[in-house]
Amino acid sequence: MSTSAISRERLNEQINRLPRFPLGHWPTPLERLDRFSAVLGGPTVWIKRDDCSGLAFGGNKTRHNEFLLADALKKEADLFVWGAGVQSNNCRQTAAACAKAKLDCHLVLGRGKPADGPDVIQGNLLIDHLVGASIEIVEEPVGSQLDARIDAVAEQYRSAGRRVYAWDRDTVKPLAAVSYALCLTELLEQCGQQDVEPTALYICSAGSTGSGLALAAAAMGCSFPVRSICPIRWEWDTQEDMARIANLTAELLDIDTRLSKDDVSVNFDYIGPGYGIVSPGGLEAIALLARTEGILLDPIYSGKAMAGLIDQIRNGRFQEGDNIIFIHTGGTPALFAYNEDLTAGIAARTL
Repeated sequence: MSTSAISRERLNEQINRLPRFPLGHWPTPLERLDRFSAVLGGPTVWIKRDDCSGLAFGGNKTRHNEFLLADALKKEADLFVWGAGVQSNNCRQTAAACAKAKLDCHLVLGRGKPADGPDVIQGNLLIDHLVGASIEIVEEPVGSQLDARIDAVAEQYRSAGRRVYAWDRDTVKPLAAVSYALCLTELLEQCGQQDVEPTALYICSAGSTGSGLALAAAAMGCSFPVRSICPIRWEWDTQEDMARIANLTAELLDIDTRLSKDDVSVNFDYIGPGYGIVSPGGLEAIALLARTEGILLDPIYSGKAMAGLIDQIRNGRFQEGDNIIFIHTGGTPALFAYNEDLTAGIAARTL
């Protein structure tokens, strides 16, 4: 790691030089989970409620899109071409952001297999329709195959004369990461107000969200680790990619901090049967938080990350007096798309 610590105020100044399009309700709440913590024993768990960010059920992409929409408008785009899985939280929030910014949005959604019947319009996909996105559902899985399909669709629109803003890793990833550098400065201000000294920070991420947090923590000389619980194992080296994103973000912000892959903490142990498939640990985490605090996690991202935190608390990684902060990245509309799995896996659970 290459760094010379800067203040929270200085980092905010660098971030605020970049254009933003207002989308969210900031700051999102920081809540102490008393009943949840008591059930687990040991440390006090806090939750940063980015599920309450205010755009179409909220989530971490609301922060991302404040910077991405501003960049698109600066470039005079008139169309977003975006894509991910059929139940993508990213696409749901991006489509909603485009509606607010008066930009057209075309989504290329990969189901990862041939259709075996009509695609059920539920969860995130339902919201995509409600906010007015045009949608095509394709067979490619999330990853490089779907990225290539999105690129091809974007080029078709450009050839037709549209001013397209589309997936460009070296543009999109650092701008998205900036938003979570800003999230950490927001969080640290809240910790100061509530007299909380974080022991560790947990997040569901395998990309920009975790990269921005890791960069900001290093830049400000934070003593606590940022631990990304990954919901997916990419085709590439996730640690190396996240460090690269962090360093591009540092260049964008004109700060000296640089990360190596070893400076990025990632964990793949809680993916379960696979990406997009519910896990037993995730189901338990959803039930436990809902039944102690009335807060809902999703089955593919935040539920699995919370399962990781629960497991590490139970295995004695922390002690009484520690303060663990979990950033809730949203995703709750997916609960409705996974209703059968949730009913079978959670309904019979008792605390």
